[in-house]
Amino acid sequence: MFETLRSVMRFRRVELNPARRRLARCANVDDMRRVARRRLPRGVFDYIDGAAEDEVSSARNREAFERIEFRPRILRGVDSVEPGTTLLGRPLALPLVVAPTGFSRIANPAGELAIARAAARAGIPYTLSTLGTRSIEEVSEVSDGRRWFQVYAWRDRGLVKELVQRSAEAGFEALVLTVDTPVFGRRERDVRSGFTLPPKLGLGTLIDGALHPGWTLEFVRAEPILFANVVGRDAGDGSDAVTLADYVNSQFDPGLSWADVDWLRSIWDGPIVLKGVQRVEDAALAADSGVEAIVLSNHGGRQLDGSPPPLELVAPVVDRVGDRTEVICDGGVRRGSDIVKAVALGARACMAGRAFLYGLGVAGEPGVDRVFEWFDEGFRRNMTLIGARAVGELGHDLVRWRR
Repeated sequence: MFETLRSVMRFRRVELNPARRRLARCANVDDMRRVARRRLPRGVFDYIDGAAEDEVSSARNREAFERIEFRPRILRGVDSVEPGTTLLGRPLALPLVVAPTGFSRIANPAGELAIARAAARAGIPYTLSTLGTRSIEEVSEVSDGRRWFQVYAWRDRGLVKELVQRSAEAGFEALVLTVDTPVFGRRERDVRSGFTLPPKLGLGTLIDGALHPGWTLEFVRAEPILFANVVGRDAGDGSDAVTLADYVNSQFDPGLSWADVDWLRSIWDGPIVLKGVQRVEDAALAADSGVEAIVLSNHGGRQLDGSPPPLELVAPVVDRVGDRTEVICDGGVRRGSDIVKAVALGARACMAGRAFLYGLGVAGEPGVDRVFEWFDEGFRRNMTLIGARAVGELGHDLVRWRR
């Protein structure tokens, strides 16, 4: 009897590392989100997770992927798959790019550095936000992978020029001009929590910090969180508490136009990626302007609530622009199967942002690595299941919109 019990009873090894214990409870990005929600203070989690107004667009971004069905082929001899492709003329291990996300250090002190290192290991580009909490130079020191720099239209064009020059000197490959933020979207979770950067101390903040001791201990031990790329500039570096809406509305230029795209080309020799395209007509104008790629994006639903899900734009935009510019789909990407769907509709790659911040908030850099692993494994698995051996075999015949 003892031998029988011993043969069926297996005890798990006790994991002493708390980050690894948290990761062991996660099987997908949604699990990461749930664990991050418990671990992070409410204001921090809501900044990462929230969106504009009623958050309709954010929800529809995700729902769009759920409305796509696969039409798998069988007996295709898929003994192996090749997930690699090219983007901006360079090899890409997986059709995925890390979207620019500001203030990453509120999730974990390593912030942008952790995500950049993980992206380099995964063989995909990392996009540093202008409002990052690690600088252009700091990211370059820790990552020899593909690096893109995201540009906002500051009122001070001299500051923009300086940032572009620093990006070139640091070996960044491409500029990503975000065009959907002439003013800051009304993110009502942030309004309710009174979220500022850096966080203001008050009774609510102290209680929230006490309820989330792991995050709080990391936060107080780390150096102050600043807008690292503009430290010492007149634009303000976040050393004084400020709401993001007030900061953006005072610093960014709502007068951004196509002429600014031409101006950016005059000061930058590399590829330009236009992020925030939400209409077929504007995608055509972007192709006419000569930008190397466009990102179909509604800023994760964080700007204009009621904007279209980017996935729904992929096929009509690709039909319109052809091969004049590469098309990237951003918003709602949570699984490798989502990337398969977007590429089958015609996208060259996808962008994802929140997924990596959830991983960062749960377990730091290992959490980001785990998210990359899920995307890679899921992409390969779904390619095998639908009968595609290579990215070039993903086409419209393998997917359909569910009625």
